[in-house]
Amino acid sequence: MMSNTSSPEVTPPSPMRTDPEASNDPIGDNYHPLFSSPDADIALGSKDGILFRVHSYTLRTTSGWFHDMLTLPQKEPGSTEIIYVDEDASTLEALLRMICGLPIPSLDSEEAVEPVLYAAEKYDMPGPLSVIRACLLPRPLLTDPLKLYGLTCRYGWDVEMQAAATQTLTLNIHSPEHRPKLRKLTTDALLSLIELHHDRRHLLRKRLNEPPFVRDNGTGTCSNCHSLVNYNTWRELKFVIDQEMEIRPLGDTIINSGLNEWPAARVCWEAKCPDCHRELYDQKETIRAITQCIEQLPKTISVPNSDTRLSIATSDSF
Repeated sequence: MMSNTSSPEVTPPSPMRTDPEASNDPIGDNYHPLFSSPDADIALGSKDGILFRVHSYTLRTTSGWFHDMLTLPQKEPGSTEIIYVDEDASTLEALLRMICGLPIPSLDSEEAVEPVLYAAEKYDMPGPLSVIRACLLPRPLLTDPLKLYGLTCRYGWDVEMQAAATQTLTLNIHSPEHRPKLRKLTTDALLSLIELHHDRRHLLRKRLNEPPFVRDNGTGTCSNCHSLVNYNTWRELKFVIDQEMEIRPLGDTIINSGLNEWPAARVCWEAKCPDCHRELYDQKETIRAITQCIEQLPKTISVPNSDTRLSIATSDSF
């Protein structure tokens, strides 16, 4: 799987200025009701035709892009300058609410979040970025862990990035349905995620072949009568555990139901010595030991240093 490792480049907005003589009093019917104050000296025009009056001071102090643009010579006092931007009205409203100190709209879906994030990045607005970041963990905005991982990698949000990586453990990232999202990660971001999923499966497989678990590479002896016994039922159960870790590396389905309900588990717990008929395995103790092994597995990725910051390989939306 090939991934572009270059950092995303945000395309600068290219607003179009209206003719100064034609913008002294823009049509009032097109103004958003929350942003229609005649005292404001700038009007931002959304791509769907809604105008937003904003004080130039607010834009200069909250946006690096507008700060640079509005330091250029402006029109005569008393006129309203219209700047048309690429965002639609809902995105522009959410962005302006944040920088103007108004109640922010609901940000409970990826469709609501992503356009605002990209606009805030494009116009160099750290305030809205920090507001959305603060909302991510207490009330997850996205139901797709890979999408959340991609966004947090893009913006370098370490804590949220690690939390999102943990959430991906409920997924089989090797499934074809996830490839479109994985292709949008940089090589470092992708490899970190693959490493986490691989290590959990590999380490559990290794741990189940070590004491206190019995060895299944041949015959053993019954702990009670010392007759020869075969531990093939344990080997079969380990195989099922390994396959489940491939599908869902979190391991919760193994602990919560698999070790009690899987056919391979039931056969294992019912296995007995052919001579003394004593059970070969202590079910309760074995499940406790397996649970402990899973709980000790790595739970998230390592945070990269500032020189190898993870980011999305493309500025395209997920």
